[in-house]
Amino acid sequence: MKEGCHDGGGAVTVAPAAQRMALIGSPNAGKTSIFNSLTGLHARTGNYPGVTVGRSIGSFRSGGSQFLVEDLPGTYSLDPISPDEKIVTDLLNGRIEEIRPPDALMIVVDATTLRRSLRFVAQVLNLHKPSCVVVTLTDELMRRGGRIDIDGLSRALGVPVVQVIGNRGVGIQELRKRLVDWQNWPLPPMEAPRDPAELESWTDSILEAGDYRPAHSDRVTERIDSVLLHPVWGTLVFFGVMFSFFQIIFSFAAPLQGLVETLFGWLGSVVDDRVPIPWLAGLLGDAVIGGVGAVVVFVPQILLMFLLISLLEGVGYMCRAAFLMDLIMSKAGLEGRAFVALLSSFACAVPGIMATRTLPSAKDRIATMMGAPLMTCSARLPVYILLIGMLVSPDARIGPLQTQGLIMFCLYLLGAVSAMIAAWVVKKVQDRHGLLMPFYMEMPPYRVPTIRTIVLSMWESSKTFLRKCGTIILTTTILLWLLLNLPLHGTAELTAAGVNPADRAATTSYVMDHSAAAAIGRAVEPVFEPLGFDWRVNVGIVASLSARETFVATLGQIAAAENPESPASALNSMTYTDGPHVGERVFSPPTIAALLLFFVYALQCMSTVGVMRRETGTWKWPAIAFGYMFVLAWSTAWLAHTIVAAVTGVH
Repeated sequence: MKEGCHDGGGAVTVAPAAQRMALIGSPNAGKTSIFNSLTGLHARTGNYPGVTVGRSIGSFRSGGSQFLVEDLPGTYSLDPISPDEKIVTDLLNGRIEEIRPPDALMIVVDATTLRRSLRFVAQVLNLHKPSCVVVTLTDELMRRGGRIDIDGLSRALGVPVVQVIGNRGVGIQELRKRLVDWQNWPLPPMEAPRDPAELESWTDSILEAGDYRPAHSDRVTERIDSVLLHPVWGTLVFFGVMFSFFQIIFSFAAPLQGLVETLFGWLGSVVDDRVPIPWLAGLLGDAVIGGVGAVVVFVPQILLMFLLISLLEGVGYMCRAAFLMDLIMSKAGLEGRAFVALLSSFACAVPGIMATRTLPSAKDRIATMMGAPLMTCSARLPVYILLIGMLVSPDARIGPLQTQGLIMFCLYLLGAVSAMIAAWVVKKVQDRHGLLMPFYMEMPPYRVPTIRTIVLSMWESSKTFLRKCGTIILTTTILLWLLLNLPLHGTAELTAAGVNPADRAATTSYVMDHSAAAAIGRAVEPVFEPLGFDWRVNVGIVASLSARETFVATLGQIAAAENPESPASALNSMTYTDGPHVGERVFSPPTIAALLLFFVYALQCMSTVGVMRRETGTWKWPAIAFGYMFVLAWSTAWLAHTIVAAVTGVH
């Protein structure tokens, strides 16, 4: 059988008699590190049947038996207030169709917050399922002057207790041995108390039996937090970090981008010289190398962006940013968890929208979903880099600051501010008097992340972008190549039109200008002409509805057809072929400014529309989102084009 990962990620093949284990615990307790160490997977993800809450499953073999391990969503309690938490209680109580409840539970607790964690342990033990407590971060506890007696804790709880340091693999083998023998795990002799006062006394007795001494406060963390969590200094640091982020992306990735661009230029010339069949040379050179290659050249920036994000997450800064932004989000009637969802949209709006499951209020979830697509995702990055590169020289500076990085920072800032304003407007419209739910987020001590953790995190995030290049973008570019080359034009027709069939550049220009793609571009011209877009830009805009990066692939393919050896120069020198501005440059400052603003606001991602439909259960909200964002995109693009044209005197 295949264990159901119901949305992406791939399924794990499981024997019908597989023994089911579940990892359960609070967020950031180390469940996923243990999961990866046990199964050798890097969190295969999917969805639970009937809902869109994320699911991570894997398996391992021992003693001829197969064990299925499931990493449940993080939760602080079995009294759910969000979809993430509800799925945990439903699974444990057998209320999810198609999924058998786990045979045994691994309760993951953070040694540095053991007192709080024991209240959750008590709830789980009262389910009367075979359970094993897995204590993590004991190295951190010892470093900060704490102590714990694992055997004493096990005797007091009446269940097995294993000490594990997940990111270093310490204790994993012992945990495996325990899991194999789960049917012989003892159950607690009596239930944990449910009355709050009695539960507090029970917790004290367990801690005493386990010779537990809590960790001292981390002085380094406290000193750093006194600055980073300060309403004024912390905000300044946050903007400084984000500003440096984009300066680094432009400064350090440029040489690598140049190498990749040179490689694809060389591949294009090889195809042009070595492939004798014209249509095959066009397909390989223009569609595959010119189209997909136009997007792949931005991989260095994508990798560097995810590397920096992984570093910020690994050291513990991102949760501080969320806490800091809670002060701002509360003004919009939202809470810090909404910012966490918006922050997730920096990589892609899809996980950002899915992250709204952690929000207790359904109205807050809707409001956050309506703003999440405005956060600048990685798909916009190739578009921004391409357009900013045509607008501003790499050597241009404002004082010590690189102008390209400054423009990029402003675009990201504009997207973030717009996302919060959109969420605020939707929140006010649908929930004028709603109460703000309390926001709880754990602040882990600052840590130096391992190289393996950073590289894996960077690769997992970048892999989605690369997979999209090999699927959606490749498919779209091949389809566009067909549209750009059909209908076929014979020698007689070319000669009658005054085109020399032996002149490849003139023939290519005529074919594209009279192609099906040109017809589509001209059909929507009345909509986009006020923004300065010609039919080729229009085709890119239409193609980008599948995925934003295909805009770059479309222009790359058109430019590669016009000048295979130097597509970039062909793009820069592209001129209008008809209309009142014939002969003028297409990518003038007003048009580039309009394109940048259009891509800031337009919802050009069918994956985002699809996941929004699944999360809300209706087409109403995706339709509203697509509509208001298109109107916003067109209006701001027209305004930008009008202002820049007036200032520069260029159309």
